[in-house]
Amino acid sequence: MEGIRTDSESSPTPELIEFGRTARDFAGKIVFGMGFLLMTAGFVGTIGCGPSFRYVRYEAVRALNEGDHVIARERFEQAYRMKPGDTQTLYDLGNVHLYLARDRAETGNGPAAMRELDRSINYYSRAVEAHPGFVDALRAKNHALELKGQYDDALDTAVWATAFVGPRATEQMFLARELEERGDYDGALLRFRQAVAMERDNARAHAEFARFLHRHNRREMTIRHLRIAYKLNPFEPGVADLLTDLHQPLPRTTEPREP
Repeated sequence: MEGIRTDSESSPTPELIEFGRTARDFAGKIVFGMGFLLMTAGFVGTIGCGPSFRYVRYEAVRALNEGDHVIARERFEQAYRMKPGDTQTLYDLGNVHLYLARDRAETGNGPAAMRELDRSINYYSRAVEAHPGFVDALRAKNHALELKGQYDDALDTAVWATAFVGPRATEQMFLARELEERGDYDGALLRFRQAVAMERDNARAHAEFARFLHRHNRREMTIRHLRIAYKLNPFEPGVADLLTDLHQPLPRTTEPREP
């Protein structure tokens, strides 16, 4: 008499055979898919899919904001290698080396600070060469030259900006401030007058001129240009406060309505 067969000895059903075949096929697809992904990842790593220019600049700016000037310099240099003609990166490198100069000076390393200032001036100069209208780079270069004690070179930079960047109010005010710092009141006064004559509707030009006049006790002219600036832009920084300090009512900025 045949004994009772156990489950392990029983023949597999057709459904079970089909399930096993399907499972093996599915497992094979998974293994193949994982192998393909690994191969693809290896290929991508081989060809070198690095960070974008924008991301490198983001990392550089973040390091600069956190005060890590060495890392910021490395990231900005990396960004510049990726896009050598980028004016903003040249300007940022100038700023980084200016910060590094301050760091070196604070540790008492004067020669290293001067070398960093030279690098800063070089980057600012290259930014200006790439974009002659880059006023921020001109001002920063002037500041770096002054830190080195090269006041004559700083004044030459301001004159160059006025001559070659263009006869705009911004450049005239830039030169006027440099002349004032060197005690040339008449030269500064002339440049400020040229600035407001060139751009009569420039509230900032009138405000800067008024502050210059106020520093030199020219009360009536100060009030006149403050009032012009306020009428052009009531929100021009410092104008309303200075008018108030001079005990002047704020001018109307619109015509009064008819009754």
